[in-house]
Amino acid sequence: MKIQLLAPLFFLLIAENEAKVFRRCELIRILEKEALNGYYDYSLGDWVCMAYYESRYNTSAVGPPNSDGSMGYGIFQINSSWWCSNGDGMTANGCQTSCSSFLDDDISNDIQCAKRIVCDPNKMDAWVSWTNSCKGRDLSQWSAGC
Repeated sequence: MKIQLLAPLFFLLIAENEAKVFRRCELIRILEKEALNGYYDYSLGDWVCMAYYESRYNTSAVGPPNSDGSMGYGIFQINSSWWCSNGDGMTANGCQTSCSSFLDDDISNDIQCAKRIVCDPNKMDAWVSWTNSCKGRDLSQWSAGC
C-alpha cells in the first residue's frame, strides 16, 4: 500500500529533474514543427496563449486538484480525469498514457494528446484558461516576433 502512495511522488521527482520551462519563441518553433498552426482551425496564438495560462510553459507543472479531484499535468495541463492516468482512481484515459509522461522536457506526447483533445466536441474549450484568457481575442501578439 505504501508503495502505491509513494509511486506518484517518485514519478514527480524524476520528472522535476527532466523538466523545462520553454521560452515563447522556442515553444512556437516546436508547435510549428508539430503542425499545430491551423490544426482544427486553431492558430499558434491559441496554443501558445493556452500553454502560457495553463503552465507558464513549464513542462513539470502539476495543477492543484480540481473540484472532482482530478489534476492537470505538463505544459498543457492535461486532465487526469479525462486524458491520462495518474494511478489515483478511475479515468477515461483518452490519450492512453500515464499523466507523469507529460512532466518531462519532451513535449511530443503532450502535443499528440492535445491534438486528440481538440478533436473532441469541447475542442479548446476543454482548457478553462484558454476559454477565460484567450478565446475570442486577437492572439497575434502571442506568435509575433519569432
